[in-house]
Amino acid sequence: MVIESACIPLPSELIMTYAGFEAFRHNIGLWPAIIAGVLGNVVGSLIAYYVGKWGGRPFLRRYGKYILFSEKHFASAEHYFSRYGAITVLISRILPAIRTFISLPAGIASMNIGRFIIFTLIGSIPFVALLAYIGFALGQNWTTITAHTDILSYLFGAILLLAIVGFWIRNRKNKSA
Repeated sequence: MVIESACIPLPSELIMTYAGFEAFRHNIGLWPAIIAGVLGNVVGSLIAYYVGKWGGRPFLRRYGKYILFSEKHFASAEHYFSRYGAITVLISRILPAIRTFISLPAGIASMNIGRFIIFTLIGSIPFVALLAYIGFALGQNWTTITAHTDILSYLFGAILLLAIVGFWIRNRKNKSA
């Protein structure tokens, strides 16, 4: 969970369902698996938050023009996170892909660290607990579950990549017009 929450693509769906499966096999308790997953999520999110806070702004100032990110976007992000940062972080923790990367803009916008930790913690609990419980409840069907989760993860990744490329192409066309 630390790895995925630190913005390194490693599907938490597989990690936490496998932890639930191990709880089913009595190699670990279900509650310790959930607690470890939530804490891992918070630690990884803090890493990404501080990467955004300490390195994100200089990086985006230097290279932002290549991904269509301007100073106006900084002001907009800071304003947004000052008003809606807590609820955004909370809700994002249950959304695929977004949950992995929401910590970066929160750090770049210098969201209050205490609020960030609290809402990351609260938002992580349902997602992590649900995945662990699914792994636990479906125990013997583990191989069937992972086959479907892998397919969904790849499908979602492909759709996200296509959306990003489409957005980039559209903005490039609008900029040249």
